[in-house]
Amino acid sequence: MTEVITQMPVFKTPPIPMPSVWKVCHYNHHTFFQFDMKKGEIQDYHHQRNILVGEDFIVALLKGLEHEVGESAGWLLYTIGYNWGKADAIEFDKWFYEFYHLTLQTANLHFALETWWWPLTAQGWGTWKVDLTSLKEGFIFVDLFDSAVAKTLGYVGKPVCHLYAGLIAGFFSAVFDKNLSGTEVQCYAMGNDFCRFLVGSEKRIRATEFWLSSGATVADIEARFASQEIAADLELLVSGDYNE
Repeated sequence: MTEVITQMPVFKTPPIPMPSVWKVCHYNHHTFFQFDMKKGEIQDYHHQRNILVGEDFIVALLKGLEHEVGESAGWLLYTIGYNWGKADAIEFDKWFYEFYHLTLQTANLHFALETWWWPLTAQGWGTWKVDLTSLKEGFIFVDLFDSAVAKTLGYVGKPVCHLYAGLIAGFFSAVFDKNLSGTEVQCYAMGNDFCRFLVGSEKRIRATEFWLSSGATVADIEARFASQEIAADLELLVSGDYNE
């Protein structure tokens, strides 16, 4: 018989050693949060300060902003969220590499995004689902479940998650090195089962908001995108310059 020698494949890029998942995944508040009872402080695993608030705080915050700036409250919350998202992308770049020895350029994008959002889930901001099938066309849909804002306010008949819209748009703007915008196309506070956001170019977002104000549904908007009623105006590729 002829002996068959099987040669082991040689990879051009060697596998990246990863730390134990038990050291980087935090499945309960005792391991993710650090409570300093003497100082009265709560820090998360990334050494960021946290505060515990209830629904009354969220309602008071929103009502206070509406009292101070009127109809601009939504825009203000969006702007705060946008700046938060861009800053958080820089911090994420640091601890993602520290924990996993990965960057957004070397990691599976879905894995990286779920890793970024996990601390937000632990902090009570809800869970999400990201649709990346239209990156070449220049837009992303994001589904949010258990929005802290919408769940608190209940049914009010209009989108209320402006902070989330800004957060998601700011983060993706940093990741893809594009000036992206975001808007909420459906909301739990409008009677939907979950919230949905659209991230894309300012042109696409403005058109979407016009269609929504004219009575279009999310299904209508998706159909218009599928028919390329708005031509693809950018391609979303992971950039290596977002932390500079």
